[in-house]
Amino acid sequence: MKVRLPEGMGGGPQNMNAMLKQAQKMQDDMAELQENLDSREYEVSAGGGVVTVKISGKKEISAIDIKPEIVDPDDIETLSDILIAAVNEAIRKVEDTNSEEMGKITGSLGLPGIPGLF
Repeated sequence: MKVRLPEGMGGGPQNMNAMLKQAQKMQDDMAELQENLDSREYEVSAGGGVVTVKISGKKEISAIDIKPEIVDPDDIETLSDILIAAVNEAIRKVEDTNSEEMGKITGSLGLPGIPGLF
């Protein structure tokens, strides 16, 4: 019994070498992009701008700016909620940007997104 390969799957070793080169290029491109993404800084505000969080592409918080008007010793809970919202939004922004940028590389090769890969 002979196995028929779908169109574009034949070609023997030359096709395999081309696929390996393409995979290596994608891997190199992804490593370069990841380095670029890790070096970025993002700034996110919450609570109408009373709390600002700066975060790196590695999801490391580098600064939190709190406006004095939000600090109320009798209402620490509100400040805590705004801080949590700001930090969560900052992390989401990094993750969304990373997914979108990586999708440009994997999508250009016709590969589906791989959840949790980056």
